[in-house]
Amino acid sequence: MKRWKQVLPLFAAGLMAPLCLAAETGSVVRAAELKQKPFFDAPKVTDLAANAPVEIVTRQGAWIEVKTKDGQTGWVKMLNVRTGNGEVKSGSTASGLLAGVSLFKTGSSGTTATTGVRGLSEEDLKNAQPNPAELEKLNGFGVSPDDAAKFAKAGKLVPQKDLAYLPKPSSSDNKSDDKSR
Repeated sequence: MKRWKQVLPLFAAGLMAPLCLAAETGSVVRAAELKQKPFFDAPKVTDLAANAPVEIVTRQGAWIEVKTKDGQTGWVKMLNVRTGNGEVKSGSTASGLLAGVSLFKTGSSGTTATTGVRGLSEEDLKNAQPNPAELEKLNGFGVSPDDAAKFAKAGKLVPQKDLAYLPKPSSSDNKSDDKSR
């Protein structure tokens, strides 16, 4: 019995090791662009058709790195991909009896998760009250055009468009706005 207690953890590790090499599959929910990097403005690799099968390589934030059936690799938004129901790419070391255990590797249970953002209701807007202290706090975060230019230069940023700053409101403008409300 003592020997069995020593061998059991090694046996379990041996069964689980191939799962680390398994690849989760999925399909594209709607037509989407395959990007070189996980950014909206990254260059496009190709277009993915709806229902195209993909192999999920890794996940990063709201992006999934995928490999297409013709071998192209790139990034697509997570909401554009439906993961398989625990399936593992055929021919991988985890296919067969171990395929059903792939959820341990990815954390995917085949359940769909939805993320939403709560907005303001019409009643919230009607009942809104001004908060001068918070407005002053917000105004304190502003920077001068010179400070913004210095910051951009230090970061080696190049302007895409030349935008003029809005004129600073006068105190009389603020008072007239309050009266009109």
